[in-house]
Amino acid sequence: MSVSVIRDNIFEGSNCFRIRIMLSILSGQPIMIEKIRSREEEPGLKDFEVSFLKLIVKLTNGSTFLIDETGTKLTFKPGLLFGGPVEHDCGLGRSITYYLQPLITLAPFCKQPIECTLNGITNDQLDVSVDALRQSTIPLVSKLINVWEKSDIELTVVSRGMPPNGGGQIKFKCPIRNTIKPINLLKPGKIKRIRGIALATRVSPNIANRIIDKSKGLLLKFIPDVYIHSDHLKGKNSGASPGFGLCLVAETTEGITYTGEAYSNPSGSSKGPSMPEDVAQEAVYCLFEEIYRGGCVSSINQSLVCLYMALGQPDISKVEFGPLSPFTVQLLKHMKQILQITFKLEVNRKEDEEDDRDAALKKGSEKIKATCLGIGFSNLSKTII
Repeated sequence: MSVSVIRDNIFEGSNCFRIRIMLSILSGQPIMIEKIRSREEEPGLKDFEVSFLKLIVKLTNGSTFLIDETGTKLTFKPGLLFGGPVEHDCGLGRSITYYLQPLITLAPFCKQPIECTLNGITNDQLDVSVDALRQSTIPLVSKLINVWEKSDIELTVVSRGMPPNGGGQIKFKCPIRNTIKPINLLKPGKIKRIRGIALATRVSPNIANRIIDKSKGLLLKFIPDVYIHSDHLKGKNSGASPGFGLCLVAETTEGITYTGEAYSNPSGSSKGPSMPEDVAQEAVYCLFEEIYRGGCVSSINQSLVCLYMALGQPDISKVEFGPLSPFTVQLLKHMKQILQITFKLEVNRKEDEEDDRDAALKKGSEKIKATCLGIGFSNLSKTII
């Protein structure tokens, strides 16, 4: 593959790795990434990034990648999204959700409905948990692609795996669509209820009860409809390492969800053991921060909604976001370069916030109205019935 073929899509560094691969597949354009960690003590691609490329090869038909001898240069040629049954061992470098988030985004554009099985770590302190995706992302995708039967799109946690040894497994399936309809999400609504999962694996069941007591003590000061159930697993369903944590989801009157979560330090961590009460308090505060950021989309789903807005039918899509996450900002920049798509972003402030004396708080409460004209992306692999 000559450099002249991909001269417009040459990138540097290891940042935004998944974004570049996803956009390459959707656009059908090959890309080259150079100087990958070239100045670090351990240069080149990490094991989890190579594993992600191998998963993409399984998901597509005809994708190829070439890594040079130093590992600092990658050439990726995309194939067609095929889908179907896919099984992959994600390893222990990153959580399952590092691989699952791009899969959820790409799944509707496959030739066959995807039925994916992933093995590895399900809950850790670095990546979004599978519980947050199951309770927030999956319902959102179901709404955006118009899934009428809940059984058509599912994310099932077969067994949990905490770091460092993992041992978890999830199953994900999603239908295919020919096109994505325009998106209009401008009314976030008011918080009406909070639900949560307190999980504990290979530790005393009392740990989950302590997490529930502490979190409910904080949440019930603000809203009466709070329900948190314990998920204490043992045996083969509990993975290979002990751990515990809490995932909270707040739902609004308009069906918008916000997530907040926290998990214990890995076994043998230099930070020492975690206290259940501290983990519960951290998860509650993360949820409060997410609610304060506001908007019609949770931070973990901003990039997915932006991509679907851009790929939708040639009509106007409008969505109100809270402050954009760094991942979303990078996605917008890469979409402009690879897909030639530009978003119109307007900052909206409430009138009663104009005289706020605390500038930091005022800045944090800004809402961003994003407007985009879809490019009319069509799933050419799907047979139109």
